[in-house]
Amino acid sequence: MYQRLLADVLRSTRKSALILGPRQVGKSTLLSSLEPDISLNLASPRAFRDYVSHPERLERELHACSPGRSTVFIDEVQRIPALLDVAQVFIDEQPDRFRFLLSGSSARKLRRGQANLLPGRIHVHHMHPLLACELGTDFDVNRVLAHGTLPGVYAEPDERVRSADLRSYADVYLREEIQAEALVRNLGGFSRLLDLVAASSGRILNVHALCKDAGLGYETARRYVEVLEDTLVAFRVPAWSGSDRSSLVRHGKMFLFDIGVRNALLRRPLDEPLPDERGFLLEHLVASELHRRLGTLWPEAALFHYRTRGGAEVDFVLEVGRELWGIEVKAGRDVTRRMLRGLGSLAARSSRVKRRIVVFLGDRPQAIDGVEVLPLADFFALLPGELG
Repeated sequence: MYQRLLADVLRSTRKSALILGPRQVGKSTLLSSLEPDISLNLASPRAFRDYVSHPERLERELHACSPGRSTVFIDEVQRIPALLDVAQVFIDEQPDRFRFLLSGSSARKLRRGQANLLPGRIHVHHMHPLLACELGTDFDVNRVLAHGTLPGVYAEPDERVRSADLRSYADVYLREEIQAEALVRNLGGFSRLLDLVAASSGRILNVHALCKDAGLGYETARRYVEVLEDTLVAFRVPAWSGSDRSSLVRHGKMFLFDIGVRNALLRRPLDEPLPDERGFLLEHLVASELHRRLGTLWPEAALFHYRTRGGAEVDFVLEVGRELWGIEVKAGRDVTRRMLRGLGSLAARSSRVKRRIVVFLGDRPQAIDGVEVLPLADFFALLPGELG
């Protein structure tokens, strides 16, 4: 089992926590490793039946616990949001006795159920597929660009099984289970839109174009895009606004949460990335590494992209406190001055730009006109994520 950065965060406090993330990113494995005294898996049909009509059953069971501290783990809590009310009662009345560890894979379902998210009482964390630092010496860029970093998939030694697992995940979970949770009714339309989002992952999100190509109305397409974000299988990188907004593209980029799942949805060969997609996939990898650190690991950071109406682009603008970092991603082993024009455009717009970085696949760092040219591993080493 790979060591997860979030494990150290959770072990460092007795605060109750809600962990949100897509299926199979390791939420249950992580929370079970904290050795809870009571575990309740609401994915089990029997457990779901027992508690959905009688959530007060959990209250009675907790009252019957022997004295002393107890940790309560509730998996897939979005299936019975009423259990969050039970958790609040015990956190308020006996804050030093009970700690609740809750996991969920659908923020939308919690909101739709008007769930009590226990503001001020619990810490909310997001869990993702594995980071490069969590993979450690197992990190292989070609394997990541083909298969992504879902823990169970990446740990599978047989390449054929990894590919089959990815395709099963894409077909069964993303297409069928999301519909089964009553989040969408038109599975055909949702599937078409999902394929289109996968094909355009990492590019400017244009819902008008998506709805036309998917054969859906605008509001339906917009709602389905929200479903993808709320079920945490896609994330948006908004446009950096700057001071002169009229000359900037305002639409954000959307990325699927895992490169391997994206490749499986599009029926790409999963033995290695296609040569003409290598640059795009490397940008996707860097986007994922940055996005997965926002919040818990890097609370002072925010992620954007930059594009002017005149065509100047920077893949990512990272806001770190008062500073801005411009980040370009190149899949080659050589970087030329011509590739730095977008970074120059960004720096000309704001004095807050303190670092201009090009991430590339060369072996050694370089410096070109004040721009840091960093190998992939050196760039990752800049980001927060030390394993204890």
